[in-house]
Amino acid sequence: MTRRAPTRAAIYGVTVLAALATGAGAPRTASAEPPSRVVSLNLCADELLLRLARPEQIASVTFLSRDPKQSTVADLARDHPVNYGRAEDVLRFDPDLVVAGRYTTRTTVDFLRRNGETLLELDAPATLPQVEEQIRRLGEALGEPDRAQALADEIAAAFAEGDPIDDVARPTAVVFAPNGFTVGAGSLVDTIINAAGLRNLGAEQDLGSYRHLPLERLLALAPDVLILAATESAPARAYEVLHHPILSRLPSQPVIVRLSPRLWTCAGPEIARALSILRGAAAEARERET
Repeated sequence: MTRRAPTRAAIYGVTVLAALATGAGAPRTASAEPPSRVVSLNLCADELLLRLARPEQIASVTFLSRDPKQSTVADLARDHPVNYGRAEDVLRFDPDLVVAGRYTTRTTVDFLRRNGETLLELDAPATLPQVEEQIRRLGEALGEPDRAQALADEIAAAFAEGDPIDDVARPTAVVFAPNGFTVGAGSLVDTIINAAGLRNLGAEQDLGSYRHLPLERLLALAPDVLILAATESAPARAYEVLHHPILSRLPSQPVIVRLSPRLWTCAGPEIARALSILRGAAAEARERET
C-alpha cells in the first residue's frame, strides 16, 4: 500500500500526534505518550522547542541555535546535539517528531515525509494571533500545553500594554536592512512596528513584505524613526549600506534604532523585547514633535 503524505491539517493541527509514528504502521492516538526524541530543522523551531520542551525530549537542534548573534536561545542550545539540516543528521537520532520550517530544508523535509517520519511544519506567522496559535500547537504536540499557553499569554500581555494611539499621532518608521531591504505589510515585523505606536512606511509603498529600498527613496520618505537591522554575523558587503554616512546626516534627523533581527524573526518572547525598544523610539519621536 502506498503511504500517503501528511495533509496540511495533520501537519498544523493540534492532532499532529495522530500522524503516522516513525517507522511504524500504526497511527498515534490522542492518548499516546508525548514524543521523546524531537529534532528541530529550523532556527525558529529551535527557539520554541528549547523554550517549551522538557530537556530530555530534545534530540537535536540546528547548529544556528548556538550562535548568539542569530539565536535568542544560544545558552539553552549548548546542552543539545546539533544538526545541519541533512536527512542523515535527522535519522541518526531516530526521532519520533521532527519540527521544521515551512520554507527551510525542503529537500530534507520532503525525504522525511516520504520516509514516514512524523512532521510538524511551522509557518512564518505575521500576526499576534498566529504567533499564539503556533506556540499552542507546538506545545500540544510536545505534551506541554500549559507551558505553551503561559508563553503565549506572556507575549499577548506585552502587546496589550500601553494606551491606544491615534493614527494621526503615530510617528513614521521604516526598516533598513542589509542590502537595502525593508519590511512591508503582511509580516511579523510590520505587526510589531504598528503595535509599538509607529506607522510603517514600508507598508505604504507597495513594496510587499520584503523588498529592496533604494537609499534615495529612503531619503525621500524622511521617516521619524529609522530602524537599522544591525546584526553582523560576519564581514559582508551586504552590511555596508547600513554604515553609509548619509544615514547619520538625514535632513529629517530621525530617531535611529539599531535592532538585531534575532529579536523579531521568530514567534517567541523576544518579540516583546523588540516591541519595547520600538515603543521607546516612538515615544522619543513624539517628544521631538512637541
